[in-house]
Amino acid sequence: MTQLIRTIAVALALAFGFSTPAAAQLEVGAQAPTFSAQAALAGREMGFSLQLALRRGPVVLYFYPKAFTQGCTLEANAFAEAMPDFRAAGASVIGMSNDDIATLRRFSREECRDAFPVAVASSRLINAYDVSMGVTGMSNRTSYVIAPDGRIAFVHSNSDYRGHVRRTLAAVRALSD
Repeated sequence: MTQLIRTIAVALALAFGFSTPAAAQLEVGAQAPTFSAQAALAGREMGFSLQLALRRGPVVLYFYPKAFTQGCTLEANAFAEAMPDFRAAGASVIGMSNDDIATLRRFSREECRDAFPVAVASSRLINAYDVSMGVTGMSNRTSYVIAPDGRIAFVHSNSDYRGHVRRTLAAVRALSD
């Protein structure tokens, strides 16, 4: 019964945009856990490897709780609109949630507007990045900028989606200064 109550509380918090307890997230300067994951871009399945992505430049790795919820949809739209700026700064973006690949295929097309991939975040990966909400395996809303050397250059953890794009883009630009 307690698990059911927690699950309902998280669902209500996500639906209405209320804050949920955040994890401690990884620290700036820490080595980012490497991973490969099943991903989707423009409605098509693909593989994603952090190691391969870092060879091309910095990576913005942003965790979000649930595809097609209000905040997560608006955040995906904002990242999609800013992709020309991220590309100009030499960075790639990948969204991560524990949604299944079928959901992410739709989300990549409809809300990410074919602009960047989204990937399945396993509970192991969510725990490795210390972004677990502790309920139903979902992650909190945390954005990481990972430098090409694999170190975390910036972290922003906040349930309000609005600062993530602006702050991660500024952090990416600061890497090249």
